[in-house]
Amino acid sequence: MKLRLDLRLSQKLIMTPQLQQAIKLLQLSRLELQQTLAQHLDENPMLEELEADTEEGDAIDGEGGSPDKQDVAQAGSGESGEAQAENSENPEELSAAGWEDYFGSDRRAGDAEYPSSSQDEFPSYEQTVAKQTSLQDYLLWQLALCGFTEGEKAIGRIIIGNLDDDGYLRTPLSEIAADASASAEDAEAVLKRIQTFDPTGVGARDLVECLLIQLEFLDRNPMGRAGGRSGALKGPLLEAIVANHLKDLEKKHYGRIAKALGVTAEEVFQAARVLEGLEPKPGRPYFAADNHVIVPDVFVRKNEGEWVVLLNDDGLPRMRISPYYKQLMASEKGNSDETKAYLDEKLRAAQWVIRSIEQRNRTIIKVVGSIVKFQQQFFEKGIPYLRPLVLKQVAEDIGMHESTISRVTANKYMYCPQGMLELKYFFNTGIQRADQTSDMLSSVTVKEMIRKMVAEEDSRHPLKDEEIAARLRTGNVMIARRTVAKYRSEESIPSASQRKRFF
Repeated sequence: MKLRLDLRLSQKLIMTPQLQQAIKLLQLSRLELQQTLAQHLDENPMLEELEADTEEGDAIDGEGGSPDKQDVAQAGSGESGEAQAENSENPEELSAAGWEDYFGSDRRAGDAEYPSSSQDEFPSYEQTVAKQTSLQDYLLWQLALCGFTEGEKAIGRIIIGNLDDDGYLRTPLSEIAADASASAEDAEAVLKRIQTFDPTGVGARDLVECLLIQLEFLDRNPMGRAGGRSGALKGPLLEAIVANHLKDLEKKHYGRIAKALGVTAEEVFQAARVLEGLEPKPGRPYFAADNHVIVPDVFVRKNEGEWVVLLNDDGLPRMRISPYYKQLMASEKGNSDETKAYLDEKLRAAQWVIRSIEQRNRTIIKVVGSIVKFQQQFFEKGIPYLRPLVLKQVAEDIGMHESTISRVTANKYMYCPQGMLELKYFFNTGIQRADQTSDMLSSVTVKEMIRKMVAEEDSRHPLKDEEIAARLRTGNVMIARRTVAKYRSEESIPSASQRKRFF
């Protein structure tokens, strides 16, 4: 085998670090972009955040020196300038007008003799908002009042600390006993006492145990005794249904339950009404979900008969190259080769970040503008007019790759007359229409039609999937039963047997 050299010509796509950074910035959400830009501002001394007042100050300085106080006052709004002119003519009115501004909120309403402290000494808004009591805090408060020994309190604190948001104990009791250096019997005894705490059913290890604890409380409580309800319903029937027939109860197979337990269907109906009043998740009232505010990336609104796309840059830092380091690079005195190389590297990185942000903004505007063009009827008339749309259509419209469109629409939101919507919302498959073979109906529109049918149905005779499909076909929507079942499941709509009501 002989060694030889040959020359070959080939093309390769090499992603430079700058290109990788631009792609990364393109797919970031708004919050991630804020964090990334803040990190660049901290790490790169060449980058400087441009404040609005700084820009105005630069403009004033560029026009001809620093203005005096009188010029600044006259540069305000017309109404403010006129008021200042009038007040300057009458000093008494000036002092009277500024009286309330001078005191501000120092004086309490209705208290003329004793002024309050200044505004800065008042507590912040966060300190005045009432904090919701958590489930763990509520249970620990009950634990301290129930006469437990120190060893039992230690076990109880571990049990309460291992409860999930629904109030269930998912951790094996053997692990809790080992953590507390106690026996399994002691841990079981403490758990039984915690299960008598409020809310009823807390500390259960599964749904059956949770419901049985609540039924036991109904039997002990004279105001809620199960046997005293209509139909002379007895507690053992409820316990038997909970212990052995929850699946049949979920599917509303009342006849099967009545036959298995040797009771009438009416008694099963009454038992179902009692069980519907129980709480399957005792910790639900104490669960505080974190509500995250969604800030839109773009606004779509109608201006002079045309839909326009406005980029929301509120809260994002406006960056520029620091003038100080520009002067430092321009002056060659006192700068070593290492300093020059460092400054050159940071300058190129800063310029690339600024260009990447500008390119990101232009790309988002192009993509959203294309979406608005395809979905103009949706913005005009609502969900029934949402058209099927895929990434390829938008990519061909603006001359970009599908992967770029996917990155732009990821984790970004639009505010429009139809509400706050994710950009991915506008991309969906289509359903064939019988009356217009060339036109497709959006899957989102079909889901809305199914949801509306279910909302208007008779609860005693709910629509089955085949019936929903038949009604849609009557409305010229060509759809199969399995597709209806799929869309119903995606919309979290129960089946017909689960939606049926007997009373």
